[in-house]
Amino acid sequence: MNASMAQALATPGGTDEPQTLDAFLASVSARAFRFAELGLRHREDALDAVQDAMVKMLGYQQRPASEWTPLFWSVLRSRIIDLQRRRTFRLKWLAPPPADDEGPVDWADPGPDPSRTHDSRESYERLAMALQRLPARQREAFTLRVLEELDVGTTAQVMGCSEGSVKTHLSRARDALQKQLEDFR
Repeated sequence: MNASMAQALATPGGTDEPQTLDAFLASVSARAFRFAELGLRHREDALDAVQDAMVKMLGYQQRPASEWTPLFWSVLRSRIIDLQRRRTFRLKWLAPPPADDEGPVDWADPGPDPSRTHDSRESYERLAMALQRLPARQREAFTLRVLEELDVGTTAQVMGCSEGSVKTHLSRARDALQKQLEDFR
């Protein structure tokens, strides 16, 4: 399915919900990759996590389209956590961490993201670096609430915590990001 078909299916009759699972997955793939890459800090692992989450979503094709967003992000988040745990275990017992594991994020798309064309690449990279320095729960809360624009209830469902915890994590993330980015203008 090409991008124009996915876009046409994503907005029939003025609704924002995609009508097919293919259209939904096409609309969320780039954002999901960036979310996974920020969490895993490794391009191949991020691609694997997104692919696994998308394959798993095929089993939920008969669910209403309104359930796809929180379900997809929950599945992806679980897959990221699994890969992080597997890597931690493997690295602890078998080998030292790879040297490139702590390096800068190697973005999949070297061009600007269409939703962020007004931002310069440098400022987006600074935000990505600042997000990497946040604890995982704060990074997840910020990414899901601010970048993905999910509501508090959906974010809590995806993260497996209460709405109050989401608000706390988000507040702490915003404070930390503000301190990290205040000298960059």
